[in-house]
Amino acid sequence: MLEIKQITILDPLYQLERELRNKILLRPIGLPDNAWEMNDDKAWHFVATENDTLLGCVILVPIDRKKEKAQLMQMAVDTNLQGKGIGKLLVIELLELCKQQGIKEVTCHSRASANDFYKKLGFEIYDEPFDEVGITHNHMRINL
Repeated sequence: MLEIKQITILDPLYQLERELRNKILLRPIGLPDNAWEMNDDKAWHFVATENDTLLGCVILVPIDRKKEKAQLMQMAVDTNLQGKGIGKLLVIELLELCKQQGIKEVTCHSRASANDFYKKLGFEIYDEPFDEVGITHNHMRINL
């Protein structure tokens, strides 16, 4: 049964999360493994699992002192499972935590190919497109 849960960097699933992020996000564009872990210690981590297999992950990083704004980062779902609603469930759980924590705005840097995914969840594009790690991205946000 598919389960979405919050973990810490001390959880054994964290190492599987790191590997999935490397496999899905970093290696395909030539970045070194673990290149985007600078926020992991202060982030909330969410994973999707089924029968102890990691299917997807996302992190949420506070970006202001009041912790009213946060950034969704490092969304990754196993390639063979994309399009099956796992990412949507991860973001829904992440947004629920935001509401509980009093976070009023969540932003993300969306690869252009993922813009529709985030729009369906209520995010909107703001500002101009930009290049990050050699890929066109958009600034997106949702107000809660």
